[in-house]
Amino acid sequence: MIDQKTIISKLLEIKESVKSKKPLIHCITNPISINDCANIVLSVGGKPIMAQHPLEVSEITSKSSGLGVNLGNITDTRMESMLISGKIAYENNIPQVIDLVGVGCSTLRLQYAKKYILKCHPTVIKGNMSEIKAICGIKNDSKGIDVGEKDIVTEENFDENIEMIKKFSIETGAVIAVTGVVDIITDGTYTYLIKNGCEMLSMITGTGCMLTSLIATYISSLDILQGTVLAVALMGICGELSKNAKGTGSFRCDLLDNMFNISDDIIMEKIKFRLR
Repeated sequence: MIDQKTIISKLLEIKESVKSKKPLIHCITNPISINDCANIVLSVGGKPIMAQHPLEVSEITSKSSGLGVNLGNITDTRMESMLISGKIAYENNIPQVIDLVGVGCSTLRLQYAKKYILKCHPTVIKGNMSEIKAICGIKNDSKGIDVGEKDIVTEENFDENIEMIKKFSIETGAVIAVTGVVDIITDGTYTYLIKNGCEMLSMITGTGCMLTSLIATYISSLDILQGTVLAVALMGICGELSKNAKGTGSFRCDLLDNMFNISDDIIMEKIKFRLR
């Protein structure tokens, strides 16, 4: 078993590598969150490009170091562009993440996500537990784009859910990132449980989309599992650092400020995870 000190050292190495290399990250996301997604990539040292036109995304993805696609507020044009970019990323071994926004409540999104995973082989698949259950063909209790109460991971259903996620990872060859009160990240062999975060993260629009862009940035390091762990942990830690803001508007600003300013010492002090 890898010790926590070694893991944290690797996470910090990835963080500094991204700052140094300033990778170009192609994000195809929704207009609700596009500005915040670009800014979160910039805050950690990446260079975002938010191209969506079907006639240019192939060229742009091929020049990028990471790709993040998001199913929120879906449109025909974005569906076409994401599939083009996903195939290019796969063909060129460019790390990519798909965010399964709303697949638990929309047949259109669910069928599209299945097609995307089959044809583009994303390196990371992200969603809440309702969305992950939906993509696995398991009955779920999705509440729109939010996780349903019956799908929340508890002590009673913990082992069952972990095994389901690991199986899905092995079937797809992707790292699976399940967000929630406890975030679960697995490559089918190693499973991380991350307990950072705060309620305020769910009270502003776009934090899930921002996390997808952050994952795309850190997996550009080519360390897919640890890059995903770093992104998820940092979003949770920066949420905790920002939770005493006077309101949701201030929280949004503080979140970006803390992401930009966070030190290695703060990460080492605040990170809460265990390897299962």
